Amino acid sequence: MIIPAVIAHGGAGPGPSRQANLELAIKKAADILISGGNALDAAVQACVILEDDPVFNAGTGSVMRTDGSILTDASIQTGDGKVGFVIAMEDTPNPILVAADLLDEEINGLTSHGARIWADNKGHVKRKVVGVAPKGQIGDPEMEITGDTVGVIARDSTGMIVVATSTGGCSFRPPGRVGDVPLPGSGFWAEDGLAVAATGIGEAITRALLSNKVYEKIKDSTYSMEESLNWGINELISSEHSVGLIALGPSGPGLGVSNTDMPWATWEQESSQ
Repeated sequence: MIIPAVIAHGGAGPGPSRQANLELAIKKAADILISGGNALDAAVQACVILEDDPVFNAGTGSVMRTDGSILTDASIQTGDGKVGFVIAMEDTPNPILVAADLLDEEINGLTSHGARIWADNKGHVKRKVVGVAPKGQIGDPEMEITGDTVGVIARDSTGMIVVATSTGGCSFRPPGRVGDVPLPGSGFWAEDGLAVAATGIGEAITRALLSNKVYEKIKDSTYSMEESLNWGINELISSEHSVGLIALGPSGPGLGVSNTDMPWATWEQESSQ
């Protein structure tokens, strides 16, 4: 018997003050799974809640780029090999919904103006994202860089596993910058009942191909999930970069590990046997 479960994170660095906000997304996913819903709906709807919450750097709470623009990224992957991702979308507070619509298309990813046109044609309403100004002034060399994301992994009673991630990018970065979130293997990876999602400084995560390498480590039965997550952060990431990981396998609850304060929560349905 496969037991439904979900895990979510609220970004590397925000700390425990956002734990209650994160729990709302977990509850939404749990309600869907308890009612017999699938992992895809659970992951997407939980991610939408995080995108709609302005305390997170995703969707409504996305941070500004160096030109003051607000651009959103998102990605989704299912354990049976489907993937969809969007990059640098304007006026899109819920990019995860657009990414999810790409799962059954011949193309995997879209970016910028073309992504917005495609979303328009699919009925995704364009809506202005006000966003959040980062601490410090645009162009200030002493600024505080914000680069966290949100992520959800869900597993349903059929064994299907889905990972969904979303972000407003990284503050004080140019409008064309691409971080780890929409890049398969970097910000996320799901395959054969196991999924990993990363959060933090996207450049460090991308250079390490972090999610895929940690996924492979977990698949090697020599290493536990916790050992593999710690290996990824301690061996593949410099200590100067704030990074966190979550993972969920074919059984058991999910697990989160970070080298900074990362709010994360997991839920697993109680077994009736």
